[in-house]
Amino acid sequence: MTTWIKNATAIWTDGQTMPGAGMVTDGPVIAELLEAGQTPSVAIDRVIDAQDCVVLPGLVNCHHHFYQTLTRALPAALNKELFDWLKALYPIWAGLDETAIRLSTELALVELMLSGCTLASDHHYLFTDEIAPAIDWQIEVAQQLGMRVALTRGSMSRGESDGGLPPDRVVQTPDTILADSERLIRVHHDADDLAMQQIALAPCSPFSVTDELMRDSAALAREYGVRLHTHLAETEDENAFCLETVGMRPLDYLESLGWLANDVWLAHGIHFNDDEIQRLGEAGVGISHCPCSNMLLASGQCRTLELQSAGSPIGLGVDGSASNDGSNMVAEVRQAFLLQRLRYGSAAVTHHDALGWATRGGADVLGRPRLGSLRPGMAADFGIYALDALRFSGHGDPVAALVMCGASEVRDLMVNGEWRVRGGQIPGLDLARLRAHHQEAAERLVARCNG
Repeated sequence: MTTWIKNATAIWTDGQTMPGAGMVTDGPVIAELLEAGQTPSVAIDRVIDAQDCVVLPGLVNCHHHFYQTLTRALPAALNKELFDWLKALYPIWAGLDETAIRLSTELALVELMLSGCTLASDHHYLFTDEIAPAIDWQIEVAQQLGMRVALTRGSMSRGESDGGLPPDRVVQTPDTILADSERLIRVHHDADDLAMQQIALAPCSPFSVTDELMRDSAALAREYGVRLHTHLAETEDENAFCLETVGMRPLDYLESLGWLANDVWLAHGIHFNDDEIQRLGEAGVGISHCPCSNMLLASGQCRTLELQSAGSPIGLGVDGSASNDGSNMVAEVRQAFLLQRLRYGSAAVTHHDALGWATRGGADVLGRPRLGSLRPGMAADFGIYALDALRFSGHGDPVAALVMCGASEVRDLMVNGEWRVRGGQIPGLDLARLRAHHQEAAERLVARCNG
């Protein structure tokens, strides 16, 4: 089926604004990008009027923890920095069950979709016997919603008794982790350019996994051709931990384990020195900048422009909803824009830069060459944003207005050629019911921890 998106106020892609443009999709791909006044060269099955709207490529979320939607604004974790924040939350997260995983995944994905996200990566690293099939459940939820996902099989193998940060009851043995990682790749990973689901391997962080697991995860990932992900250089505490426990800074430690390569992306990437930035860029390591989370936990500011100039792809991530505390990708674009302007100055970072990180940059970070851009042959993933809210009244540049005036939701969203949001709603989904069930699960989780 072909679809003509016509009369758009603007279509934005790859740093270019096309006023009055149109676009034709054919099944799961884009067939034509039309200048103002042009008409399609193929027969059209349906027409969507995008008057007073801006069309953007689907936003790409490079780092999230879906289950953390259950612990937003939790009193026990307020006003703490990363290590103390984690210690307050680990005992609560240890009580996750199947219902909690399914509902938190659904709610996070729905939030992302309503904000214009078409590809979401989740870093699920906390496993107990009760939630061993967590990634399988996430895949089922994503399939039901029609959302494109890159789900990472996270892991923790270094508990408190071994000098790590997490409690022993939420860590697994390396053999268990590697066996499940291989199973998930075999069962769920799709290597196609337009794949709806992919698997990556993601040991959590230097303070929660062993050297052996980092090396073996990298070897397994490369055997199957999947990507690698971890947290790195998020806080100065992490630098101090690595120097104390392994005698190296985090990046040196990562390189010693065979992780400094272009099939790796890192969450946060804040505390790198100049030499480390050059090494990351030369290796092509991707970075997921998480501005809201980094501000809430006071972790610091990612050096995006230096990393990008050195050769590292830069994407955006909303991070966990216990350190954001939302899952809104277009809001994250605005936050990245503002935070990076504060670092580099108003002339050095534009709305085009921020949108680029959230689209083509994110696709590059996740190794998806046919996503993140609205060009013929690319995936039919895009959002249509209406400019009819009061916040947009008086705007001059419609694309700049989406970022500067604070767009928060899409009118329509297409993923892989299928409409997943229409008129600001997800067809067939009762949002009030989802919210009620999710809130109940959150309350049960906290109550379970408190006895």
